[in-house]
Amino acid sequence: MVHTQFIWSQGGNQVFLCGDFTGWTKYQQMVPVEGSSMTFTTICDLPPGLHKFKFLVDGVWRFDQQQVYTEDEFGLFNNVVLVKQPDTMYETLMVDDGSPVMDIDGMDDRNHVDNASSSNTVSNNAPNVIFLPLRAEDLETTRNHISQHLLSHSVYELIPDSGKLFVLDSRVSVEEAFLLMHEEGLSVAPIWDEANRQISGMLTSSDFILILMELQRNRATVANGALELSSVSAWKERKLQLQLQRRPLIRVDPDETLNAVAFKILHSNISTVPVLYEVQDTNFPQLLHVACLSGLLQHITMHQRPDLPIWELPIGSLPIGSWIKDIGGARELLTLLTHELLSDALRLLLDENISSLPIVDSKGTLVNIFSRSDIISLAKGNAYARIQLDHVTIAQALELVDDNTQVRCETCTRSDTLFHAMSVLSHPEVRRLVIVEDGTLRVLGLITLRDVFSLIFREFH
Repeated sequence: MVHTQFIWSQGGNQVFLCGDFTGWTKYQQMVPVEGSSMTFTTICDLPPGLHKFKFLVDGVWRFDQQQVYTEDEFGLFNNVVLVKQPDTMYETLMVDDGSPVMDIDGMDDRNHVDNASSSNTVSNNAPNVIFLPLRAEDLETTRNHISQHLLSHSVYELIPDSGKLFVLDSRVSVEEAFLLMHEEGLSVAPIWDEANRQISGMLTSSDFILILMELQRNRATVANGALELSSVSAWKERKLQLQLQRRPLIRVDPDETLNAVAFKILHSNISTVPVLYEVQDTNFPQLLHVACLSGLLQHITMHQRPDLPIWELPIGSLPIGSWIKDIGGARELLTLLTHELLSDALRLLLDENISSLPIVDSKGTLVNIFSRSDIISLAKGNAYARIQLDHVTIAQALELVDDNTQVRCETCTRSDTLFHAMSVLSHPEVRRLVIVEDGTLRVLGLITLRDVFSLIFREFH
């Protein structure tokens, strides 16, 4: 390891150093140089090699243009330093942009500060390594940029150049519909009303949960195959009787802004929205796409400025997600043990209006996750007709889930950045991130797509 000095000479009240050697998630405080009101310094113990770093000056990310810098794969500018063994005084390296990089070495032991390991965990033994609190102005700046971006782009940009759309005929049986959804890996599907030649609604995994819970009250009906005899349209009418309110179809036009898509999904508490195009001189709108939050998030991460103020903040420092009691937060995280009943899980998903439940052991260690969409797997081989919800455990139910085509559980730590979390959640097959203790799988929290949008979308914070 080599004692390496870092210097910031452009002023400020409080300056922190952050780099690849701190995992980009921990901040080492720099101290003012005696006799200067503009210069700050700190010394890190670094392994030989090329290192990237930047400065956090009064809450604003900065790089020093008077030192060597380069642009990374995300379009971010970082200063760079080449650290070599003390017996080598100078070395020149060419980086991607052709700029020479001069190493800094040969520092003595004065004012030595031990650098934390590259682990994401904040060490209680390292007082200079801290999570900075979220600044209101940084959050507002980020929201303004995202809002302007979403208002300046249309739904057309979400529609892929090629692909297939899956639509259910309202006349098919509920059993057949959910079996098809399971085979296609869908948790929601548009419903086509042939009589009126239009998209009349959406069939979701929540529908299947409601059906199973209703049929559970009459096991004889299930055994006689009532689910097979009920069409999708018949179920929707039955659902109307149960809920006593008909919900109009929520849709968007391809010319609407991305801001409108986000607003409708969040405001209506839905996961997807059909994109319908009114064909000229007809009353039959054409289905072009089914928009969802992951598609919006992918668009944001690909097209939005990479240097927004809160992108590189640790998720543990942000008001986002659900957390266990020990940590606290706006919402308490709900979990289930493997021996608890499937019926309890389904009730929690509906009553608490949540999409998933981490499954843990007696020590709180992550075992699996159970989500609303998992229940659709019970349509395979009529598994729903062979089980009783209040007799089957979560562990037994998960054995019935065919997860060959989906990511069961993505994890991160509290120290991972918001940008990292957004990048993972932008993948279509990922809907949530389980936050675990660094070095273990002890569950600490959960972040969903909706949580991210509730943070960065001003109207729903």
